[in-house]
Amino acid sequence: MSLHEYRFRTSWHVAAPAELVFREVTDVSGYPRWWPDVRSVLRLDDDTAEVVCRAMLPYRIVIRLHRVEEDPDAGRLCVRLTGDLDGSLRAWVREHADGTVLEIVQEVVARKPLLRWCALVARPVFRLNHAVMMNRGHRGLRAHLAP
Repeated sequence: MSLHEYRFRTSWHVAAPAELVFREVTDVSGYPRWWPDVRSVLRLDDDTAEVVCRAMLPYRIVIRLHRVEEDPDAGRLCVRLTGDLDGSLRAWVREHADGTVLEIVQEVVARKPLLRWCALVARPVFRLNHAVMMNRGHRGLRAHLAP
């Protein structure tokens, strides 16, 4: 794996039915309502949106998300990412004893020049920034779907 490649695996537990969790995570336009690090979403067509993110570090990431697969019956989602990050995001939504588990796997290559230039020394900080953003998303979704 090169300095510019990242693989992230995240697991979220949400005390809500799987179909509701699936609906929320596939409604990209709604992310800013519950995910504080998603600053804006611009729908480009039925399958593509441009998302601007900014977590704890003073830079923003602009990514185009293009839906490749969305299967609510299987609880499976696959998205192609382009822009400042290039790669894929796969997610699985599964019923759990007391709610739903959302597994997210992201495999990306950093394309943003700042991320590439600083990777040698800042890679651990970039990974921490991603973890903070995902943690805030998890907390936001749980609060958004709380009864």
